[in-house]
Amino acid sequence: MANEIVPAEGPSDPPSMTSSMPSVRRPRAPQYSPAPFDSEKVPPTLVADVRRFLRVANQIESESPRVAYHCRFHAFENAHLLDPHSKGRGVRQFKTALLLRLKQDECTTMQMRKETSDARELKSFYNKKKKKEGEVSSVLFEVLKAFISRAGPESAAAVDIEENVRSYDRYNILPLDTRGGQHAIMLLPEIKAAVAAVRSVRGLPSAEGAQDAGGHKDLFERLQCWFGFQKGNVANQREHLILLLANIQGRLSPKPTSMSKLDDRAVHELMVELFENYVNWCKFLGRQSNVWLPSVKQEVQQYKLLYISLYLLIWGEASNLRLMPECLCYIFHQMAGDLYGMLSGAISFKTGEKVVPAYGGECESFLNNIVTPIYKVIYQEARKSKKGHSDHSTWRNYDDLNEFFWSVDCFKLGWPMRPDHDFFCTSPPSKQSMSPPSNQSRSALSNQSVNAKLTAVTAAATAAAPSSPLLFLSSTSSFLLLFYPCPLRCTETITSQSKWVGKTNFVEIRSFWHLIRSFDRMWTFLILALQVMIIMAWHGLETPLELLDPLVFEDILSIFVTNAVLRLIQVTVDFVFTWKAWHTLNFDEKLRFALKFCICAIWTIILPAVYATSQKNYVCSTKLSRSNLYLFCLSPYMIVVAIYLTSNVVGMALFFFPAVSSYLETSNWQICKFISWWAQPRLYIGRGMQMGQVSLLKYTTFWVILLSVKFLFSYYFEIKLLVQPTKQIMKVNVNEYDWHELFPKVKNNAGAILAVWAPVLLVYFMDTQIWYSIFCTIFGGFYGIIHHLGEIRTMGMVRSRFHSLPSRFNDFLVPRTSQKENKRTFRNFLRNKIFKDLKRERSDLVRFATVWNQIISSFRMEDLISNRELDLMIMPVSANLSSNSIRWPLFLLASKFSTAVNITKDFVGKYEHLRRKINKDSYMISAINESYDSLKSIFEFLVIGDLEKRVVGDIFEKIEQGIKNSSLLVDFQMNELPIIHDKLVHLVEFLFENKLAHGEKVVILLQDIIEILTKDVMMNSSSILDMINCSTNLVLDGDGLFGCHQPELFASNHAICFPFPDNGSLKEQVKRLYLLLTVKEKAMDIPTNLEARRRISFFATSLFMDIPSAPKVRNMLSFSVMTPYYMEEVKFSHEELHSSQDGASILSYMQKIYPDEWKNFLERLGPKASNEEIQYWASFRGQTLSRTVRGMMYYREALKLQAFLDRASNLGGEMVHLKPGYAGIDGEQNKRNNPQSLSAQSDALADMKFTYVVSCQNFGAQKSSGDPHAQDILDLMIRYPSLRVAYIEEKEVNSADNRQKVYSSVLVKADNNLDQEIYRIKLPGPPIIGEGKPENQNHAIIFTRGDALQTIDMNQDNYLEEAYKMRNVLQEFRRHQGDNPPTILGLREHIFTGSVSSLAGFMSYQETSFVTIGQRFLANPLRVRFHYGHPDLFDRVFHLTRGGVSKASKTINLSEDVFAGFNSTLRRGYVTYNEYIQVGKGRDVGLNQISKFEAKVANGNSEQSLSRDIYRLGQRFDFFRMLSCYFTTVGFYFNSLISIFGVYIFLYGQLYLVLSGLEKALITEARVQNVKSLETALASQSFLQLGLLTGLPMMMELGLEKGVRLALSDFILMQLQLASIFFTFSLGTKAHHFGRTLLHGGAKYRPTGRKFVVFHASFSENYQLYSRSHFVKGFELLFLLIVYNLFRRTYESTVAYVMITYSSWFMAGTWLFTPFLFNPSGFVWRKIVEDWTDWNKWMNNQGGIGIQPDKCWESWWNAEHSHFQHSGLSSGMVEVLLSLRFFIYQYGLVYHLDISQQSKNIVVYVLSWFVIVAVFSLVKLIHVGRRRLSAKHHLLFRVFKLFLFLSAIACIITLSSVCNLSIMDLFVCCLAFIPTGWGLLSIAQVLRPKIECTGVWDTIQVVAYAYDYGMGCVLFAPIAALAWMPVISAIQTRVLFNQAFNRQLHIQPILAGKSKLR
Repeated sequence: MANEIVPAEGPSDPPSMTSSMPSVRRPRAPQYSPAPFDSEKVPPTLVADVRRFLRVANQIESESPRVAYHCRFHAFENAHLLDPHSKGRGVRQFKTALLLRLKQDECTTMQMRKETSDARELKSFYNKKKKKEGEVSSVLFEVLKAFISRAGPESAAAVDIEENVRSYDRYNILPLDTRGGQHAIMLLPEIKAAVAAVRSVRGLPSAEGAQDAGGHKDLFERLQCWFGFQKGNVANQREHLILLLANIQGRLSPKPTSMSKLDDRAVHELMVELFENYVNWCKFLGRQSNVWLPSVKQEVQQYKLLYISLYLLIWGEASNLRLMPECLCYIFHQMAGDLYGMLSGAISFKTGEKVVPAYGGECESFLNNIVTPIYKVIYQEARKSKKGHSDHSTWRNYDDLNEFFWSVDCFKLGWPMRPDHDFFCTSPPSKQSMSPPSNQSRSALSNQSVNAKLTAVTAAATAAAPSSPLLFLSSTSSFLLLFYPCPLRCTETITSQSKWVGKTNFVEIRSFWHLIRSFDRMWTFLILALQVMIIMAWHGLETPLELLDPLVFEDILSIFVTNAVLRLIQVTVDFVFTWKAWHTLNFDEKLRFALKFCICAIWTIILPAVYATSQKNYVCSTKLSRSNLYLFCLSPYMIVVAIYLTSNVVGMALFFFPAVSSYLETSNWQICKFISWWAQPRLYIGRGMQMGQVSLLKYTTFWVILLSVKFLFSYYFEIKLLVQPTKQIMKVNVNEYDWHELFPKVKNNAGAILAVWAPVLLVYFMDTQIWYSIFCTIFGGFYGIIHHLGEIRTMGMVRSRFHSLPSRFNDFLVPRTSQKENKRTFRNFLRNKIFKDLKRERSDLVRFATVWNQIISSFRMEDLISNRELDLMIMPVSANLSSNSIRWPLFLLASKFSTAVNITKDFVGKYEHLRRKINKDSYMISAINESYDSLKSIFEFLVIGDLEKRVVGDIFEKIEQGIKNSSLLVDFQMNELPIIHDKLVHLVEFLFENKLAHGEKVVILLQDIIEILTKDVMMNSSSILDMINCSTNLVLDGDGLFGCHQPELFASNHAICFPFPDNGSLKEQVKRLYLLLTVKEKAMDIPTNLEARRRISFFATSLFMDIPSAPKVRNMLSFSVMTPYYMEEVKFSHEELHSSQDGASILSYMQKIYPDEWKNFLERLGPKASNEEIQYWASFRGQTLSRTVRGMMYYREALKLQAFLDRASNLGGEMVHLKPGYAGIDGEQNKRNNPQSLSAQSDALADMKFTYVVSCQNFGAQKSSGDPHAQDILDLMIRYPSLRVAYIEEKEVNSADNRQKVYSSVLVKADNNLDQEIYRIKLPGPPIIGEGKPENQNHAIIFTRGDALQTIDMNQDNYLEEAYKMRNVLQEFRRHQGDNPPTILGLREHIFTGSVSSLAGFMSYQETSFVTIGQRFLANPLRVRFHYGHPDLFDRVFHLTRGGVSKASKTINLSEDVFAGFNSTLRRGYVTYNEYIQVGKGRDVGLNQISKFEAKVANGNSEQSLSRDIYRLGQRFDFFRMLSCYFTTVGFYFNSLISIFGVYIFLYGQLYLVLSGLEKALITEARVQNVKSLETALASQSFLQLGLLTGLPMMMELGLEKGVRLALSDFILMQLQLASIFFTFSLGTKAHHFGRTLLHGGAKYRPTGRKFVVFHASFSENYQLYSRSHFVKGFELLFLLIVYNLFRRTYESTVAYVMITYSSWFMAGTWLFTPFLFNPSGFVWRKIVEDWTDWNKWMNNQGGIGIQPDKCWESWWNAEHSHFQHSGLSSGMVEVLLSLRFFIYQYGLVYHLDISQQSKNIVVYVLSWFVIVAVFSLVKLIHVGRRRLSAKHHLLFRVFKLFLFLSAIACIITLSSVCNLSIMDLFVCCLAFIPTGWGLLSIAQVLRPKIECTGVWDTIQVVAYAYDYGMGCVLFAPIAALAWMPVISAIQTRVLFNQAFNRQLHIQPILAGKSKLR
């Protein structure tokens, strides 16, 4: 590689390069091959400088091979100069391949050269191409220039080149270079105004070192030169700002006087919204804003734009810092000060020179000096999290780092930032570093010196700008910040030793106490209410008046003692949980903690003491007589309680005045600060969240009603019924127990009382969730009815209401021409509804028909309907017919004409009666009118003979005369109408076929029709007959013979015009008439596709909902859509679609799932459809990126049509004069190059209003590695040119010391069928350091545009008819101008995967109920809807200044989307929900995928429970809104856990009563039987267990949208498909993963896969997934129930037992066998055999390093329990305590063995442990024997096992004969010792770090293996037994795929095929 390149011929060939360049030697006989060189596989380090030359070479190779050769040579030269030693990854291989290609092309291309030299060849070809501006001309110019420079002065003199040619600048939306001025979008006046404002740099200080290169200097380039921003960032934010300003300018009202000049209102509106958070931050910290404005009005706008631009540039280059909004505020604050210093010409105090930016304007200065240091802190802290395994308290997440900037201490960072500050220290915390800094290091300068310097600086600034009033008031301290780099250094000397700052304001400690702490008011309220009810029940109160009894009243007042204790606990828990953040709290917060603790402690002492004193004295009871018992008596305790309550009076009063509360929290007055400080810690967020008075009243009323019902139910059916049995239990004296009682002296049978009360109390705390579900169902359903939900459910309803759709459409979806018309006034109502102008109504109908036809056409393109259905559903618009005639779609008019004929022919009576009867059906009269008009129009074209015209004209004239005179039934005989109808049908059929051969038949049919009309129908047809007869007289010749014969009517050559000429409109008219006369289908059967019918029904329903009026496209809010993509399917490849092994492929599966759509697809494209179209057809039906992109691009299509309609209305006046439908815009394709054309303007407006960015995180890596996904993504960009793809590029760069990776955010688009880079922004490091999805969104959000941002997941879809409503939805942001506008708009979702299987249907119904009735009620009235990862619309500017649309901290933000809703609410935003628009959504369809998804959501909710967001919402919401927040977020999962825990508490309580003998004593002595409260508690638990929490809302929603009958049938069908089993199983999934994550952590993202095809899962796979979450718990329930059943039967009825335990038996069976019941082919014998083989292989494989859990049991066992290794000490202790429950079996059962001989001595229990030791030893011996003997001494090993077996048998026989050991004893021993062994294993897992290195661990692992193998065998046995019966498999398949059977789909071959593929 060190040889020179030898030039081929003198100076005209490539000259030699440096001595380090390799040589290109010309081969003697090369064979030229024009195959393109692969320009896409270029090493990442060379892409920017090499790829474009290779691409151009490929593009021009066919025109000039020699020039292409030089382009490749130049690419090689650049590559060699960039990396001469080929150190980069892949560089050596790339250079070798390119060098070989150059050698191959050198001679052959020389021979094909057209000019005498290469220089002239290049110049000639460049001159040819330079007229076409673009990348080709730019590259050719660069190659030519480089060639001339190498060739020497001779070639330079021979070939002149231009020096002022600019490089080709790629653009995103706006072509801002000089050549882009004639683009349509650049001609928009608002764009012109914004561009002119940005380019206005007059009066600004010059940018030193920045020379004008001939282009426009603008504000952004000035800021780039001053602060060192990146070029890509500058270009990106320049376009961003221009579009923001242009959109605001376009919707200003009233309109600016000059649209070409940017209005000040537009700049001010953007500035206020963009800087709202910054201004609030400054106020919160007591700092003056650094946004300074001059006094000269002409300069104000320019200064505003500079500050806006500066903020956008900071935000655009901040990378991960964008997730820390107040950190950006700090950076902007300092840089804005620098900016104003430069603008005002201020003098620096230190240097005496003009102020310059602290970091200068060098290249990438901002990135390197500001972003990177802070990013490194984020990165290092994220690394300390150890991928989420570390405790949250040991590292700082994004919130901790951001909240550092909520304190004035952040200014200690200084400017320039001091790298030795504690903030930048990331070392692990130690005791020394956690201590606060000493006071001795403070105060280096005196206050006098500070004031002196401050005065000097102020004077200097005043001299620089003597008359510059400021918009935001300033203070001298702000000047100090501006002109003195770090004022705090003057007053405070920071210690040189950096210390880890630690957690800020909050510590996420893994504990269940977080739920108590966050919602302490709720728990306190429930506990106090419980105490009141127990007191009332204990006293036996019957009436409310009895509460006035002084004794009862004073007892009830004891709740305040409880409250004082609870508040002390609350303060203590707060203190403990805040301890690790104690050093970051300021003095005020520490003082608050201390005061609260002291006050609570004092009240905790005073209240009990006074209460005890009052109880002893009995003051009231001794003073009052019996007659005045209910008179009030004031005791000392009551007085103390009154004093205690005074502290709550203020809070209670403020609750009813939310505006006052909000003001107190947000005000900076000291008194307000003090009040809010005492109530809550003063934080930057969480202040002023109160809603309006009306909202407060609504959700308060809801909760008052709900809580009233809940407490009444709890009192009468739980508490009161339990008090009497409790009193009886307390009286029983139990002296004899059935075991060794450890606490025989406990009074009142406390254990029995606890066993009875515990499950009831758990249900008491949980059942509010049930009541919420019931009330949500009722109120949510009522709310839906009010808002017209489900008003049009079927196509029959669509048909009946279709006539009203155009008016509703035009009222809401069509903008009015003036603002006055948009207002909903009585005058406008009369004008629009009552006195509607006919011409306007006609115009409105045309608009509706245009949009309707586009919707139906989209149905056809999606293959939802056939060609015939398309014809029947299209709504023609034509100006040829009468304006009074409305041409409805034919599916409304089907069979109407023939029905009218039948009515008329048999009618007897007057014409008025007939007309009245027909007019009752508006569609029938429309069919008659259209048929008549169409027939008349066709006859006018068909009949051209004079006589024939007169005859036909007279007939039509007589018909119209009869209608006019109401004499139609008199003038015509109607009984012949069917014959005429048949003749007309045949005639129109021939006309439609339009064949010359049918000419004679047409003539005869016309003659027949005329003859029937004139002779049989018309009563007075003599004139017509005379006219005909006169024309047919014979003429005689001279010989008396017939001379000639006049042709018959219609028989002459010029009588009719047939066949018709090729006239499209006439052909469509004939076709429509033919269909109108012949179609017999009922309207409700069209369309036949269920999805098409659903979409039409919903679209029609939505028009009757409360929709904001639509603005014009030009005036609407602009928006972007962003989709994060990782490695999911883009589209199905050809191999994926067709691959199969004796089974069904994906394509065949799709064909059977969607048979009608496949048929329509073949009809549309024919049987020879291309493979690409087939791939897209299948991909559009899966959960692929292609489907999502197609759906989202409907927005642009809708906007284009709406812009066209808006523009056409403005230009043409009446829409009737336009071309029908959308043809007006499509017909202008030939005018594309004309920027003034309607089509170009529509495109421009669509581009200005809509942007779609897909964040394909790994697109660059995929492209480099040749991953087919990259080509699929490129195909999508080519298919949709407006699509943009953002990705993260990672490349290695050689530095002086080592190789380092450089990361960049890149935006690309498709250009010339290749991806073209638009923007590139270098990043400070890898952007994915937390949760992947939110940081993927964060890196791409800078490329979005507009006022709103829609977040779309990769498995979503959209529909054209819904896209038309987007501008209405966006108006919701401006609709609530009275209140604060919403910050997030929630949208409805439709789950499109519900038809795949019964499980998919369950998930679909469950998800649908959540995203409809659930979110509807959350948003209004509860006001606690958040963001749930669904297609919500964000106020983009609001969220880009407040941390983005999600949070990204590792693990804690696993459910990243919901935190956007939390963050928005905490920052005084709120979320609405709108149901008039829907977006498609896919869900998982198999049980394993569903379980993984639910596990992920449960994990996420568990982490939410620990988060500061939930804590702050729980603390800062008012009481009732806090209840709403709890029960709709983490409370649902916690209550699920409580319900499961309640079952165990109940069963263990019963086990205690049974085994101890207490139950027998209670029943025999106290007759305590069938405690009703227990039955009520268990019934409540069953309510949750069986899925009724989700079932009730589901039923209500189905009833609303489908009708009650269909809802009931669907619900019954769900139960037949075992829905209750699925929901019970799902409950176990939620509870297990929520509880385990909350206790031990381990939350992680679980990929579920989004395939449509469901397949059989192996037994080992199911065991791995469900062993610990379901199987172990199911076996535990089984053991509990068996033991309870064994020992209760002698003294309790079987019926009572069944009533109490049925739900537990059901739960146990469900948890054990559901995975196999819902496993396709789960009972097929062949699968059973395969599963058994696979199971044994998995169990017996050896584990080790690198062995995956799905390959062997040992690896899985270690991975399954890995969470114990990362859990803390407290979690381990809790786990050990929970594991102790397994020992109760052994302790209780050994005393019931016959061998114990009824002994109750503790020795019996101690001796039983020898059995455990013996069993463990036996297992250990077998394991050691297998390891040492099985390989080489197999026979000896078998003898050894036989010996052990015989020894065990001998022991059993001996015990049986000597100690009376019975067979029943053996069974009971199994029940006793198996749980004990499992408990020991559980404890050993917790203690693993301590015992793993000992010999005990091997024994534990062997025992664990035996347990898992035994559980597997027990589970496998019944499955194998059922598999013997083929009918079981058939029933299972029918249950799982019932809907598929309804579609006549044979699922079994598909399942078999997919299993083979696996």
